[in-house]
Amino acid sequence: MLGVAARAALVWPFDAAAVPLATAAINIVGACALGIVVGALGTRHPSARAFLGTGILGGFTTYSAFAVQVATLAPVAPWLALLIAAVSLIAGVAGAGLGLWVGRRLGHRPGAPDAPAEAE
Repeated sequence: MLGVAARAALVWPFDAAAVPLATAAINIVGACALGIVVGALGTRHPSARAFLGTGILGGFTTYSAFAVQVATLAPVAPWLALLIAAVSLIAGVAGAGLGLWVGRRLGHRPGAPDAPAEAE
């Protein structure tokens, strides 16, 4: 619910025509944030990873709204729809990669074992 509320608050001020761009930006930021979570936690703290990744960020990002928005835009502005879809995909993967890189650096503690934590 926290992720959904954050997404709604970010999309709310936009004009309807700009919502697909806002959704794309949210999905890209969410991919980067998920990369940070996965990179920082690795296989440790599975409950925290599920809460942050699936719970918060799963609610924050939205593939289905993105898909419907692009499909709705395609008949009236096909090149714009294609551009939004391509940029979202490429930037989302790049954002996830950047997030993993940052997360691994944040999660790495010299001398700390990288083994999975005991059950939480």
